[in-house]
Amino acid sequence: MNRYPCIAAAAGLLCALSAQGAAPSAGLLGDVVPASAATRTVQIKPGTTSVTVVHGETVRFVDAGRQFAFDFDGARHSAAFDLRLVAPPGLLDHAVTAYVNVNPDDVGGPAGM
Repeated sequence: MNRYPCIAAAAGLLCALSAQGAAPSAGLLGDVVPASAATRTVQIKPGTTSVTVVHGETVRFVDAGRQFAFDFDGARHSAAFDLRLVAPPGLLDHAVTAYVNVNPDDVGGPAGM
């Protein structure tokens, strides 16, 4: 039995999955929502390099008068990603890392997605 095709297929699948994990899609991180749904507002300034949020939190981000809101309701594990992945195109002119902390209410419940 020739095992090389199986090994090659498995290696290809692993490469595809690891490449996909490098840049998570916005849907896996949460959802863009109307600004009125936000429970907190964060001002993004030229010197802002990071923000910290909690899983399940809905935050309105304001940058130079423009705004968007995001519901961090994606997978329930700690994560960090560039906020430009979920912001409307062109809204943020520099990298801002969003650090998503585990919500204490989620601890002890079902495992994350």
